[in-house]
Amino acid sequence: MNMPTNATDAPIATVGSRSPSPQAPRTGLYTPEERLRRDATRWTLVQGILAPVQFLVMAVSVALVLRYLNTGNGLAAANISVVVKTFVLYTIMVTGAIWEKVVFGKYLFAEAFFWEDVVSMGVIALHTAYLAGLVLHWAPRTLMVLALVAYGTYAINAIQFVLKLRAARLQEAETLRRAAVA
Repeated sequence: MNMPTNATDAPIATVGSRSPSPQAPRTGLYTPEERLRRDATRWTLVQGILAPVQFLVMAVSVALVLRYLNTGNGLAAANISVVVKTFVLYTIMVTGAIWEKVVFGKYLFAEAFFWEDVVSMGVIALHTAYLAGLVLHWAPRTLMVLALVAYGTYAINAIQFVLKLRAARLQEAETLRRAAVA
């Protein structure tokens, strides 16, 4: 199978887009068309607001969960915090899927964010298991440990996104630098 190549003959992947051409060359996280859609959609701002909100909610919840595990006090507050974190997660996942559809043409598992989406599904499963356990009256300690596992997985997922977006920012800066030199 022949893959398209760039000027250095390194293979580049291609993905479908909503642009008139069926496929645009991918030399970074975003094609030029995807970057334009990313910058034009309000969902980028929504994600930019919800991501730090979710992290802050998680940080508060971790403190409450650890307080309960260490002292046996504050179970209700810990449970409420995990439920709030879970609903913030659901919100960012729905809005993120909309963002992904607008930018990449797929609600989930677009090539650029495939592995981040895979891990996100695990994060959602763990948070949903917590809610199920809460409804089914699992032991409080079991629930709190499950919450911490969910949060650890979320932290890994957040790091994936931060590294991916940092790489995209560096790639865009390099593209601008090359354009200025040319």
